[in-house]
Amino acid sequence: MVKIGNLELGEYPLLLAPMEDVSDPPFRAVCKENGADLMYTEFISSEGLIRDAAKSVQKLDIYEYERPIGIQIFGNEIQSMREAAAIVEEAQPDILDINYGCPVNKVACKGAGAGILLDIDKMVSMTAEIVKSVNIPVTVKTRLGWDNDTIRIVEVAERLQDVGIQGISIHARTRKQMYKGEADWSYLNKVKANPRLHIPVFGNGDIDSPERAKEYKEKYNVDGMMIGRASIGYPWIFNEIKHFLETGQKIPSPELPERLAVARKHLDFSVQWKGEKLGILEMRRHYTNYFRGMPNFKPFRTRMVTSDTYEEVCEILDEVSEVFAGYEFV
Repeated sequence: MVKIGNLELGEYPLLLAPMEDVSDPPFRAVCKENGADLMYTEFISSEGLIRDAAKSVQKLDIYEYERPIGIQIFGNEIQSMREAAAIVEEAQPDILDINYGCPVNKVACKGAGAGILLDIDKMVSMTAEIVKSVNIPVTVKTRLGWDNDTIRIVEVAERLQDVGIQGISIHARTRKQMYKGEADWSYLNKVKANPRLHIPVFGNGDIDSPERAKEYKEKYNVDGMMIGRASIGYPWIFNEIKHFLETGQKIPSPELPERLAVARKHLDFSVQWKGEKLGILEMRRHYTNYFRGMPNFKPFRTRMVTSDTYEEVCEILDEVSEVFAGYEFV
């Protein structure tokens, strides 16, 4: 049984990665229904939280059915991160997660996210202060290093454990790689081989199919997996991986009625939570995967991602249901 603090996550948990403008409550709802064992919010700016910025505060929204749920924060000032951690704890998540992995310039080049991988001592000090400031389990998501010359992930994992984190998720790329090239999970093997390490280690990067999940589980010895981009518009990936790991057999891909039902549910919650304009805008990234593989679908997708009203998107979904009735996914 894999545990973070007193939270029991099952024998081989699958985690939903924190993704900006993706891992919001509407998306988390459909992932939870389809097998995610632990989910994290979008990352939240510590500076935004302590200044009571509306966008940052809204990201604290969590729901009972999501549990266990972690709230993730990022920042480059230790005091701001301590204050933000206290605000997060008031929202009563099960876990507080620290983002030491975001590679985008506006975060990393300010010394936050993956930027702190250039200053491991500060990373450890910041983590220690956050752990001391809250009474809930603290976890970390990070990368292998800033670049190939700065990979110290075995040392980093041990030092973070020693100051109190209770789990670590490692995206097996460097910051320099961004999301390009192949993730190198061999470093995760090295982390797990450290006899001093006893916290769970979750692997992240390139898990895009049940077959690859099984291969990496058997090869790299991690305690579970964190899934990010492969879940966008395809929340079924969690249950598909679980079934394949248990049986060696693949679940058939969801057919059109199920895809439409989940897309509608996601859309409805998105509009309800964010308002029509923003809810529709942020749904656009999901449509390609919800309907991937359907022939001659491009005109419908183009209309979906350019529609500005809820009614218009619903009408297009109704059209899809009629035009493609009986279509079977391979």
